[in-house]
Amino acid sequence: MNIALPPTDNRTGAHVMAAALARHGVTDIFGQSLPSALILAAPHYGIRQVGYRTENGGAAMADAYARVSGRVPVVTAQNGPAATLLVPGLAEAFKASVPVVAIVQDVHRRFTDRNAFQELDHFALFAGVTKWIRRVADVARIDDYVDMAFTAAASGRPGPAVLMVPVDLLDERPELAPDAPRRQADLGTWPLDRMGADPARVAEAAAILARAERPVVIAGGGVHGSGAAAELTRLQDLGLPVATTVMGKGAVAETHPLSLGVVGYFMAPGGRGSHQRDLVTGADVVLLVGNRTNQNGTDSWQLYPPKARYIHIDIDGAEIGRNYEALRLKGDAKLTLTALADAMEGADLSRLEARRPGLESRVAEGKAGFERDLDTLVDMDAAPIRPERLMRDLDSVLPEDAIAVADASYASIWIANGLTARRAGQRFITPRGLAGLGWGLPFAIGAKAARPDVPVVCLSGDGGFGHVWSELETARRMRLPVTLIVLNNQILGYQKHAELSLFGDHTDVVHFTAVDHAAIARAVGCEGVRVERPEAFLPALEAALKSDTTTVIDVVTDERAHPPITSFMGKDALDY
Repeated sequence: MNIALPPTDNRTGAHVMAAALARHGVTDIFGQSLPSALILAAPHYGIRQVGYRTENGGAAMADAYARVSGRVPVVTAQNGPAATLLVPGLAEAFKASVPVVAIVQDVHRRFTDRNAFQELDHFALFAGVTKWIRRVADVARIDDYVDMAFTAAASGRPGPAVLMVPVDLLDERPELAPDAPRRQADLGTWPLDRMGADPARVAEAAAILARAERPVVIAGGGVHGSGAAAELTRLQDLGLPVATTVMGKGAVAETHPLSLGVVGYFMAPGGRGSHQRDLVTGADVVLLVGNRTNQNGTDSWQLYPPKARYIHIDIDGAEIGRNYEALRLKGDAKLTLTALADAMEGADLSRLEARRPGLESRVAEGKAGFERDLDTLVDMDAAPIRPERLMRDLDSVLPEDAIAVADASYASIWIANGLTARRAGQRFITPRGLAGLGWGLPFAIGAKAARPDVPVVCLSGDGGFGHVWSELETARRMRLPVTLIVLNNQILGYQKHAELSLFGDHTDVVHFTAVDHAAIARAVGCEGVRVERPEAFLPALEAALKSDTTTVIDVVTDERAHPPITSFMGKDALDY
């Protein structure tokens, strides 16, 4: 790329910052033209702006970009109200262990603490949702602070870092000596530094697993963050059955004879993992990999066996033993799984080998039982349409290299429960850090920006989509075409059904008036298709996957349909 740079004596702090970002491999900034000086300088360094409509959407785009690309993304915002809108997205990334660098414009240095326009205590604002926050006050220190931000975001347990930049700093001309050394380090990949667990503990873990009678592995999102899918598959091939959390879905191929699928809080009849539950609850040894053992993933801490022996691999030592006392393997999942597989290959695996044929038959029976349950419990030809029918059709045509994205709430469960990971490393992007509504479409746009060469399909409820309708225009303007399936049941589904389950009644505002989401799509220049009969969905989906235009498929779905959430079992109020 031939980049026309301004003469050295005309370069400003904005150029220094843009050059530093380019050095870290940044090619996209998710921003809304602020800080303007930085955005104007960025194209000179091969960086484009992906212009979001709302800051919360931009933060979500950056999050998904990081998950898919393995690079540390940058999102920008102005001080004050714009910065406050970054908080939800950074909170999701913080809880989900995803690195993001947020560059936030601050007031002029001379105006600090004088009630300048939109001045705010940003350190207090971001304190609970970031790993690191600093303000750069000297133009000569820009490289230092940019490097610190990327290091903080990408090292250890990844997460967001915020760099406050006074607006006047970007217009200041630094004194750049012609012979001054220039930094060369690229700190923009994650994990930035890999460390393996204590070899003695790895050997101990291998011996425990080899001797176990009923071992199981439960892999979380840390496997994807570490890029450790191949290493986990190697361990599975030695005879260990592997289940995943929702964030861990795709860490192994779910077609593998020892894959149990997603386990957690939706293992009631109709759940992909419903017939595999005993393999988890009956385990005598549980290996956790990059797994936070949070409430949903453990079905409110009722799923994992209380008397089992636990081994826990995690980059964050504070997560090991948080809810289940465990043999501590603190380290990067990729390195530690490699060492564990090496150690197991040198151990006596006769017990695992003897058990394997019967175990594979047991797992296969469970998978077949799931399919039978769907045919028995769900009318796939019903109208209004059942989400299970949509997932079955999507699963039949979704390419292995496609990225499936979901909004929060039911959409995440439909994706996790209804789609099949056909290869290790396949990506299913769901907001499970804080699981806020409205993440789906911006997640899809961020994923597409990271991987423009693959199809991106997003599932959202009408409640979640209502948060971010405006980002359809972003997808069109930025030429980032995605396929968005909206489950249009005119209710906040999880809210209504949870209230019915708990109280036998529901609040009034769970109901929406009718909205034609396909018409909204067409109004901003995207494709919009409304589907009211189940047989019309698959042709619409196939056409959308072939299109180079963002398409919204607005599907009228049954408001009574809910995923197989275990806490809903036996609640008569849901049979309305």
